[in-house]
Amino acid sequence: METLPPESTASSPEVRAAMRANRGKDTGPELALRKLLYQRGLRYRVNARPLVEIRRKADLVFPGDRVAVFVDGCFWHGCPDHYRPAVKNADFWREKIDGNRARDAETNEKLLAAGWRVIRVWEHEDPTRAADEIEQQLRRWRAAGVRWGATAAGR
Repeated sequence: METLPPESTASSPEVRAAMRANRGKDTGPELALRKLLYQRGLRYRVNARPLVEIRRKADLVFPGDRVAVFVDGCFWHGCPDHYRPAVKNADFWREKIDGNRARDAETNEKLLAAGWRVIRVWEHEDPTRAADEIEQQLRRWRAAGVRWGATAAGR
């Protein structure tokens, strides 16, 4: 039987394996959204820092439009519809998810203050509907000539 390393916060070897298998980029929801946006002729950067001075990457970045798109996982970002608190190691996970939420809010604030727009999509959202919304927002902002303003969409 495999034992956990002393520094691990996982409650079992199985939980540790599942945690390590979680992808930080190129998740299924991200790939589906990227494919749809690309098919619509929209070009973007993947897993890029909108602002060099902050160590946070957006899943999609439209640099010319100053738009950052984040595809948030329901568990990791505390989706109000699907997040279910962990039973094992409950305090650790509550702090982790609360920290992620606070970091998301801080990221939104920093990007908005720098003149970026932020769009956040939950992983459970229909990718076609999310792509429609992103495309409509981009086209609306482009048509209005609002490419470098400080307005935002998302939650």
